Amino acid sequence: MTLFAVDQETNLFVRTVELPDIPNLLSLLPADGGLAWVKGMPTDQTGIVGWGEVARSSFNGPERFSRAQRWWTQQCSISNGDEPVAFASFAFDKDPGLSVLVIPEVAIIRNESGTRLTITSNVAISDSDVAKVKSEVTHPRIVPQGLNNVTWLPGSRPISEWQSAVDNAVTRINAGELDKVVLARDIVAQLDQPVHVGALLTRLNESFPECWTFCVDGLVGATPELLIRRDGEHVTSRVLAGTMRRSRDTDRDGQLAAELLDSDKDQEEHVYAVESVAAALASHCTDLNVPDRPFVLRLANVQHLATDVTGELVDAAPALALAASLHPTAAVCGTPTERASHLIRELEGMDRGRYSAPVGWLAANGDGEFGIALRCALIESEDRKTLRLFAGCGIVAGSTGESEVAESQAKFAAMKSALE
Repeated sequence: MTLFAVDQETNLFVRTVELPDIPNLLSLLPADGGLAWVKGMPTDQTGIVGWGEVARSSFNGPERFSRAQRWWTQQCSISNGDEPVAFASFAFDKDPGLSVLVIPEVAIIRNESGTRLTITSNVAISDSDVAKVKSEVTHPRIVPQGLNNVTWLPGSRPISEWQSAVDNAVTRINAGELDKVVLARDIVAQLDQPVHVGALLTRLNESFPECWTFCVDGLVGATPELLIRRDGEHVTSRVLAGTMRRSRDTDRDGQLAAELLDSDKDQEEHVYAVESVAAALASHCTDLNVPDRPFVLRLANVQHLATDVTGELVDAAPALALAASLHPTAAVCGTPTERASHLIRELEGMDRGRYSAPVGWLAANGDGEFGIALRCALIESEDRKTLRLFAGCGIVAGSTGESEVAESQAKFAAMKSALE
């Protein structure tokens, strides 16, 4: 959707105005999903949504983060008026995979400061243009809630092969080659009708309001893991590693949470993840606060060991640079990083694409939020009928192929329940 004519000159015109409160940001999204990074109950969502494209650029290779930062800095330097915002989604690996930055024509941000509309165009934006867009965005789109019929198809490899890969990884860990590796698998959803991405995101948010519901360039999901938030000098990272299923029985659910906290295997996996984040942030921050013990984060279908790491920024590193320094964490790759990366390429048997990599948004002043693209799916076909779902598991010495298959099934449940 293009709201304004495109000028061939390289200029960005940006206008930001206040809006009446819009508690349900996701209700504004179109069928193709637009762009989103939203958290909270439908009656009180915070974050940012957008649609339309003024500019986009793609990057690959080991310099994908620095090239993206350079492009974003250039775009900000040619902006006139207020400051633009952008959405971003990066490839997990340097090769293959394309990373993307998108500057939307329309973006709506809701936080503790209020609700704001940012319009970005290649041509000057008049007061009447602003009034027109304000009128449109204050009338939420009607999001159909009908569900599709889904045919589930195998992913890149049979479950039995993936289970064997897990057992192989445990053997390598026990032999002392590495401490931890994360292996992922995929499945394919074939729909009878095009998925209404706005409705899908709404269902994900309703089921997982404590997660960050996201949509960037066809990658949709609800992640519980915040890779980095930069708010001025204050930075935050939420680390998740170690997973247990939920139970509908309250007493049993509490027992499972206690088992998770007492599990040597899950605690070991979690420590590796926290240490990798703390080490990366230490080069940019002081006053790092790294809790000694994790807490249990309960989601609708699973519960995780979680630790919030915070610190104060001592340099001018923008959110994108911080995300680059953190990726890949032990929670999505393993420890040591290089050995785990090599083992992933050897054993995983699929291209992750942008799964388990940074996804989020960034501002011109360097602030922004990036999560890790988990509990997600990639819309693979232009007709929006084919989606590829991903799930990954941390493998340590106490892992078994059978238990990790069960964990991956539990992690698929978030997207499966939203689609079925």
